[in-house]
Order: sequence, then structure tokens, then C-alpha cells
Amino acid sequence: MELMNALPEDCLSLILCFTSPQDACRSSAVSPEFHSVAQSDTVWQNFLPSDYRRIIADSVPALQFSSKKELYRKLCDSVLVDGGRKRLKLEKLSGKKCYELSARDLSITWSSESMYWTWTPLPESRFSEVAVLRTMSWLEIQDKINTQMLTPNTKYGAYLVLKLSNRAFGLDLMPSEVSVQVGNKEQCQNTAYLRRQKNSHVEFMETLMYGHRTERKDGWLELEIGDFFNKEKSEEVKMVLKEVEGHHMKGGLIVHGIEIRPKH
Repeated sequence: MELMNALPEDCLSLILCFTSPQDACRSSAVSPEFHSVAQSDTVWQNFLPSDYRRIIADSVPALQFSSKKELYRKLCDSVLVDGGRKRLKLEKLSGKKCYELSARDLSITWSSESMYWTWTPLPESRFSEVAVLRTMSWLEIQDKINTQMLTPNTKYGAYLVLKLSNRAFGLDLMPSEVSVQVGNKEQCQNTAYLRRQKNSHVEFMETLMYGHRTERKDGWLELEIGDFFNKEKSEEVKMVLKEVEGHHMKGGLIVHGIEIRPKH
């Protein structure tokens, strides 16, 4: 350890740059020399996304910070970007990007028609408003994101974040089709129920066949649309949920958005 402490600060910085944010924090307790280097902008800039300057410029409200470590911490807490239509968050331990796309950012068929959909604020939402399905037979929700916005060489999962009102109906009669496409290549395609039937055997079979719907700690439900591996080249990721075959009326679905996060 005495040998390590004798190294110049730039050498210590270089060593810490090849570790992780968690390791950098732990090294602060090793010695005063390590503590000083582990707090430096040189080290923490290495853990920030390569496009962090664009994120700062796009943040709403504008991010205020006094060091790169503080900036990293604020990004881990999440920040609104793109005029409040998206929310960016970094995984605390890895620094990998997570994005949540608001309902306003999604392409929801006929969502501009008040006969079918309404837009309303919810106190528990992280965005200014959510989309509420009133009644219609055609349900189709999709969105796109460029892979350059995400962390390269990382497997991602895409999840529809939703709730069901007390008067929800027609959402358990047929499964929805869910798919993820990267570029022109379909990565995965599956089916999933938005609402499980109130029958233990049927619910068990749905879990086996369709699964992928879970309750989150924040009170919302999430339904897995699919996953994909993000390489280093620029491609468009298209995420789709639709139920258009049943021709029956549906209602009571509350759409918060789509979350895209590393899948471990």
C-alpha cells in the first residue's frame, strides 16, 4: 500500500479510471491520497456517458452541479430530457444508461381522439401526464429509440409501464402481441396479457405461456415487450405492443410509458 501511495496522482487516476464507480468510492477510504484522487473530475468524467454534455444541455430543468461526481450522482437519481418527454437514469454501480419514454413520447393509435383516449396528470407519475384508454377495440402502442442513446455492448430489456383502473375491461380476453425490432431485424416476438384472468389455473397457464408482467416497487405494473443486445453501431430500436385481432371493446388501461434498461 505504501508503494501505491507513492505513485503520482495522475497514475492513481489512471488506475481508478479502469475500475467502477463503486470501486472508486471504496478506494476513498484507503488513504488520504486515494481519497483526493477518487473525488477528482478526471476519475468521475470517465464514468459519465460519452454524451454527458448533450444530456446536460437537454436537461429540464437545467442541471446544476459543482463536480463530475455530483453530476454522476444526479444522473443516477434521474433527470428529465427532451422537453420532459423522456427520463434518463444511470445505474449506480455500472453507470449504464436507462431511459423511460413518457406516454407523450409514444405513438399510440388514435390517442389524440378524446372519444378513445384521455390525457391526465397523476401524482404518482414521473411525467406531467399519462394516457388513459377510455374505450376502443384497436390497441396499438409503439415507440423508437436510437441505439446511440444507450450504453454500447449491453443487453437491454424494454418494458411497458402501466396501471389498470378499477373499471378496466376487455384486457384479459386475448393476449397482446409484443415485439422488439433492431434495424430491419426482428429481435424477439411474443404474446402477453395486460390483465390476468381471475382464475388460478388460467392465471398459472398465462404465467407459463406469456409471463413477463410484474408489479414494481413504485406501484406501477410493467410488462416486458422484449430484449435486444446493443452493439456499437447506430440503429433504430422499435418496440411494439398491439391487440387488434379481438375486435372487442377494451378500456381502463393507464399508460405511463416504456422503460428501457440493462437486463441482468
